[in-house]
Parts: sequence; C-alpha cells; structure tokens
Amino acid sequence: MIGWVSKGGALFEAFFSHRYEDPRSRHSRDISLSATTEQKIDRRVAGSNVWLARSGRSVPASLAEITPRKLNYEVLPSEEAVGQAMLEEIEQAAANKEGPLVVIILGGRGAQALHRLLGEFARSDEKDWLLKRLHIFTQDALAPLRMDNGLSFVRDFERLLGEDFFRKVLSFNSIKTDAEDLAAELGSYVERLESLGGIDIFFLGLGPEAEGASHLAYIKPGSGATINDVAGMIPISESILEHHITKFKAGGTLVSEADEAECRSAKHILTLGPAAILAARRIVRSIVDASTAPAKRESYRQLLDTEIETDAVAREKQMDANPGLWLRLHPNVRSLILADVL
Repeated sequence: MIGWVSKGGALFEAFFSHRYEDPRSRHSRDISLSATTEQKIDRRVAGSNVWLARSGRSVPASLAEITPRKLNYEVLPSEEAVGQAMLEEIEQAAANKEGPLVVIILGGRGAQALHRLLGEFARSDEKDWLLKRLHIFTQDALAPLRMDNGLSFVRDFERLLGEDFFRKVLSFNSIKTDAEDLAAELGSYVERLESLGGIDIFFLGLGPEAEGASHLAYIKPGSGATINDVAGMIPISESILEHHITKFKAGGTLVSEADEAECRSAKHILTLGPAAILAARRIVRSIVDASTAPAKRESYRQLLDTEIETDAVAREKQMDANPGLWLRLHPNVRSLILADVL
C-alpha cells in the first residue's frame, strides 16, 4: 500500500511495512482483505457507481439487527472549542488503548480548528506521546487528480497540519487519486486500513444535499450504498465540483488556474462506505459553518427528527435516499455543533 507523506513541502511515495501486493491482475473482481477479517471484498456495480462490498452477508438481515438511536448533540461556544473537544477525543482514545491509533480525519471546514491545534503541537514535543501513535487516513477524494493538486484534500491537510506533523505520525495514508486503476487502488487502501485493526475514531462532517438529505463521507443520495460496502467510486457532478472548489477557496487555499481546471475535469468521488463507518469504534461529528452553509440546518434537522424505518427493505431505501441517516445506526456517536445549525 502506498501512503503519502509530506517532507520539504513536496509529496513523495512512502512504502509502508504492510505494503499490499495483489497477486491477481488489476482487473480481478476479488480483493482479499487482511487475515484478521478472513473476508473478501467484491466489486459491486449499482447504476453508475462501483462499490467494494464484503461478501457473504445479507443486507436486509444485517440492517434488521441494528437498533436505531437518537442523535444527541452538544452545543459549543466556538469553532476553536469544537477543535479542542476533537483533540480531547483523540487523547481519550489513546488513554483507553495501548499501541497505535487509527484515525480518519475530516477535510473541509469542520476539522480545521483541530488541524491547526495538531499542527501547533507538532512544532513542539508537548504532544509527541500522542502524535507518534497515530495512523492517519483520509475518508474521500476526487479523482483522477494529481496528488500535488492544490485542490486535493492532501494539500489542504499539509497547509494546516504542517511538515512536523507528517514527520511525527506513524503514517499518513490517502487514496492515490492519480492511479491508473482507481477501483484497485481503493481496494488496496481498504486493505491497509483493515491490516491496522480497524478505525478507532472516525471524524465526520455534514454535507447538505437536496430536499434536506445529507451525504456522509462522500456517500451520495441514490448512489446505492449498502451496509456491506466498505468503499466506493461515485460519478461526480458539476455542483459537487463547484462546492468543493468554493469550500477550499473559502478556507484560505490558494488555487492556480491549472489546478482548478484539472479539478473541474475530475470524474469520480472515492469514498469510504457505510461498512467502514459503522465498524468504527467511535464517531465524532462536527458542524461549525452553518452560517455560511445554511442548507446544513435543514439537513441536520432531518438527521435529528427522521423516524428510522423498522422494515429492513424500507430502511435500505431510506439510507440510500439520505445517507446521513447511517449515523443513527451507530452506537457510539458524539455530535459537536455550533448554535447556528439549529
């Protein structure tokens, strides 16, 4: 598996000790997971979407076994307070577990305060005890896109976290968005994540969609994601690209004309799927920008108030129509918000 590490202001390929080698051709249907899971992942096509699904599980039966939960939230006074609470979540996870931690970080506005804190601490040795235990993974990406494009999430993470952070963590892993075979790369990425024992903390935001729905990671409404899907490749739309570019510019990213032109030519969204999210030991959701993204208010209200279907088939359709509702099926969620989203 190839990870991407920042040094000297440039990205270079770093081959980790658990490098993934697929003995089959790049066109094989099956991608083996690590020995810890003893499961296979099959490529599954749903319309124009390609999902990597764990085999051998009935979707309705799996959905029927889960008891939906009410989503409680904590209103914090500022974006900085949200970032501090997110940092404390990582510290608490470290206190509760020996050895490395696997953390899925969030791109965009929702975690920028956390990333600034981590970058600040990385410039000293105060939190080295924590940083040196972290395996960091990203949750989604646009593709195809050069890894050094200024509109890639990796570049935004570099800007906020800084070179010292990348040097100190155990690994920083992102999907290789310029790979020739994107589906195979996504399978390799999942294998790396599985090989480390699963996700300790999954940081999530809120992506508003039409009619008050929301996407989770980048699982879009109508993309056909199921409870078995660990990752997927979704066709991109012009509205998503516009939202992505606007969000990065608003966050302070300097974007060249060439980078923007390449980004607008991206064809796919690569994302972790419901199976990866539900398997995380802890989910922390942060929403800090409803004042500048007011559509988040209706999306969050629907997330709080929607009654989850009891019939498994109806529930499957409900999750596809509004993927944000997958969060209501996880037993260990903390929702950190500012008052402007209510």
